Amino acid sequence: MSAINRFNALPRSITRPLRCPYEGTAVLQTSRFNKGTAYPNDERQLFKLNGLLPPNIQTLEEQVQRAYQQYSSRSDDLAKNTFMASMKAQNEVLFYKLLQTHLKEMFSIIYTPTEGDAIENYSRLFRKPEGCFLNIRDQDSIDSNLAQFGNEEDIDYIVVTDGEEILGIGDQGVGGILISVAKLVITTLCAGIHPARQLPVILDCGTNNEGLLKDDLYLGLRQSRYQGKEYDEFVDRFVQSARKRFPNAYIHFEDFGLSNAKRILEKYQSDIPCFNDDIQGTGCVTLAAMMAALHVSQVSMEDVRVVVFGSGTAGTGIADQIADTIATETNKPKTEASKQIWCIDKPGLLLKSMAEKLTPAQTPFAREDTEWPQGQQNDLLSVIQNVKPHVLIGTSTKPKAFTEEIIREMAKHIHRPIVFPLSNPTRLHEAQPKDLFEWTDGRALVATGSPFPPVEFNGVKYDIAECNNSTCFPGIGLGAVLSRSRLVSKKMLVAAVEALKTRSPALEDPNKPLLPDVEDVREISVDIAAAVIKCSLSEGLAQQKEIPSDDSELREWIRAQMWEAVYRPLVKS
Repeated sequence: MSAINRFNALPRSITRPLRCPYEGTAVLQTSRFNKGTAYPNDERQLFKLNGLLPPNIQTLEEQVQRAYQQYSSRSDDLAKNTFMASMKAQNEVLFYKLLQTHLKEMFSIIYTPTEGDAIENYSRLFRKPEGCFLNIRDQDSIDSNLAQFGNEEDIDYIVVTDGEEILGIGDQGVGGILISVAKLVITTLCAGIHPARQLPVILDCGTNNEGLLKDDLYLGLRQSRYQGKEYDEFVDRFVQSARKRFPNAYIHFEDFGLSNAKRILEKYQSDIPCFNDDIQGTGCVTLAAMMAALHVSQVSMEDVRVVVFGSGTAGTGIADQIADTIATETNKPKTEASKQIWCIDKPGLLLKSMAEKLTPAQTPFAREDTEWPQGQQNDLLSVIQNVKPHVLIGTSTKPKAFTEEIIREMAKHIHRPIVFPLSNPTRLHEAQPKDLFEWTDGRALVATGSPFPPVEFNGVKYDIAECNNSTCFPGIGLGAVLSRSRLVSKKMLVAAVEALKTRSPALEDPNKPLLPDVEDVREISVDIAAAVIKCSLSEGLAQQKEIPSDDSELREWIRAQMWEAVYRPLVKS
């Protein structure tokens, strides 16, 4: 019996016909059921579509060809983004099939950096609402608002944001709903999370963006952000309502502000299956790239020295993930592992004497003042000179911060300097890959936060690895959803990192990228989900029954539940 037949009784099986409760124009106006010109004759008859469609029945591939021509005619990236949003609202399958067919070209259009432009212009480009809008002034309606999106078995994956720190462009208020939408598109595209079983949420707490507050067209609460007790109560009421309404749902926190992101994650991660992509996802994918680079440079976790430039949510998340892994691999206490990491922020190197100015996420990485004598400079160049790091990671959103002087100083002491300028969007990168190769005589091992073209140096072309969270967080979510894991543990994240690192092309050829290409992401997500599920089982966290124990069978079980962009037969509901 084939794997598909064995697993077609599963609730998320992709092989069964789709039940449709509509007919006539209502079918065509529902993105989930709309097939456009691809309805076969029997469905046209059954759902009363004759006379509503041209007679020529086309394949999905022919529709993709037409849609791509329309997409290509758009004048700029933002117009292309808007076109894709419109298509998603019209025909779900065609939207995803077009993306899959032209994934590498379109990824930057539907996500960073173009999605940032769409978010900044949300109130001006607004056409049709998508997702759940909760506002802090109406907390008593949270449960009834969530109830509009289904019953307890209907939602697997929730992405929620408060819009305070979006994609390196800061506070975008209610426009943050689009980052929740975009993240869920990626979970479907990259890991087959069913689009009908996910929910994007915005917690509208106001905004401190003066431009939005003064904009007559702004659609969110026109007031400064709520903080303190009322804010915390709002977040908690959402979490508790979401867990009550959708008890099996995995909650993904996205783009919360620096003062809130880590403490919210820490508050809930020991009680519910939740995840913060800015902290854990960024940490996982960066760590996978770093571990591959350490393999190439033959530096051990025991000895590695890391400088993180930019100690916000992403920077401290990366530092925390690295410290966890050093501690795990060397059997050191995490406090000792953290001493192999030097974090720098606006005041310079983080020191314990800055106690009141440090966030909770920064505090574990503050150095003793005695290590840094009074009067000694604590800027990036001085830290590089003193620490002689193997790894330099940029999450500062400070463009061109990794100067020629700084990189050449690093390369004096390290044979294969590992340099990751990760800030998004591209204009905020700390350095250009081509400069890093030039300043290190081609010795640098580079990964970036956005896509860059290949670099040619001394007649050799090098593809640049992108530390794209999309190769990691969808697979983690898929594993947690399918196993119905009670929590997302640190061991599950380590398993995900190992699975991603194993896919690194650089392990076979040191001139290849440190991370796999996003075009391979569906199978990468299977690898990661399998690793996460096995870890969840070993820790006693998995609640799903009858998960296959055989590795190959487990992978087929996972694939059988990954949504695909194909037109399934429709039957009357």
